[in-house]
Amino acid sequence: MLTVVAGIIMLGVLVFIHELGHFVVAKMNDVKVLKFSLGFGPKLFSKTWGETEYLICAVPLGGYVQMLGEGRSDDDEDAPLTDEEKSRSFAHKSVGRRTAIVAAGPIMNLILPFLILPLAYIVGVNLPAYIDQKACVGYVIADSDGYSSGFQPGDCIVAIGADSIENWNDANKSLIGYAGSQLEFTVQRDNSLASLSMNPENGGLEGLQSLGLLPHQEAVVGSLAPGLPAKAAGMLPGDLILAISDAPVHSWYDLKKLIQQGEGAELTFQIERDDKQIALKFAPIKNDKEGEFLIGISPEQSVVFKRFGPVDAFKYGAEKTTDLIELTLVFIQKLFSGNVSAKNIGGPIMVVQIAGQAAQTDISSILTVLAFLSIQLGILNLLPIPILDGGHLLFNFAEFVFRRPLSFRIREAAQQVGLVLLLMLMVLAFYNDIVRLFVGGQ
Repeated sequence: MLTVVAGIIMLGVLVFIHELGHFVVAKMNDVKVLKFSLGFGPKLFSKTWGETEYLICAVPLGGYVQMLGEGRSDDDEDAPLTDEEKSRSFAHKSVGRRTAIVAAGPIMNLILPFLILPLAYIVGVNLPAYIDQKACVGYVIADSDGYSSGFQPGDCIVAIGADSIENWNDANKSLIGYAGSQLEFTVQRDNSLASLSMNPENGGLEGLQSLGLLPHQEAVVGSLAPGLPAKAAGMLPGDLILAISDAPVHSWYDLKKLIQQGEGAELTFQIERDDKQIALKFAPIKNDKEGEFLIGISPEQSVVFKRFGPVDAFKYGAEKTTDLIELTLVFIQKLFSGNVSAKNIGGPIMVVQIAGQAAQTDISSILTVLAFLSIQLGILNLLPIPILDGGHLLFNFAEFVFRRPLSFRIREAAQQVGLVLLLMLMVLAFYNDIVRLFVGGQ
């Protein structure tokens, strides 16, 4: 419940920023704002200050700013207005001013990350320790794209296509540009170079790990589940597992295979703790639901805490924002071209989950997730779909070209088509969310 509430609050912040853009630019152009609402549907709170009614409504999945003269039809566009009302009517402003007002919302969403990501870097961020290390594969997931392409543990990626790769971060950024295309890897293996090809279903947009290529991870215990054998036997966070019943453990990924091979028999775990080696003996228990043997441990996530000065923070914040915008644009382009599966589309449930989980961690995580979601919201609203801001911008462009507004009937028909498209997209997104939530992924 706390996750849901925190997620809704974070989503509300992004909606507020979006609508504030429309509101401020409307006021700058002397347009009368009738309503400023967070949410849709029945009103929960209403207060009038000056000439504007401010509302909080029951459905927290958006918001709106209602302006004088907005959405008038052909029949009432020429309805009698006082001279003062005409001067402050949205419909009576020039196409340039109306375009500025409409574009202000998504532009605010795109500007926000440039402001808050530097703050995250100034406060300090926890980054995966491997992200700046050489892109050497520690484990290849069976039946993954990487496995099918011939990757082996120990392979170090030195190039993807024409891009030279120095570390994991370089590799993940390079995959964005090649999403939807056949991936050509050059890897260093046993002091020689090898070429490997891959054509993944998800386009590689989610990074090397989505392709089944994982970094090396030592078998260090991060946490233990209560009531399961490892904790009961005295295993502690920070323990390094060296061997299981005389079988050496080289990485975390060796554990599952060795534990399953024991088939529930008592095993001897050779542990290094505080520079001393100890042995713990206990038997795994069987999970009736999945039929696997468990001991109740999870890995230690090795992270590096980095804090930057103001100049470097703004530099890295701007670079990260640009990367996220590029990633989003590439994803949309590949989605419409059919190179990326529609299964990757997430909806409000996933957004609330992501935001809510981040809200319960630290300030830098909150700012990072806010930046990511703000970019998604801004770019989504710029799509040329009638009913979205991008659709209104398209109408304004047509008016600029043809020197007169499109007729109300054309706009109404286009908006109905846009509404159907948007509803179809929402249904697909909700479906994907529900599958992820209740079926456990796709």
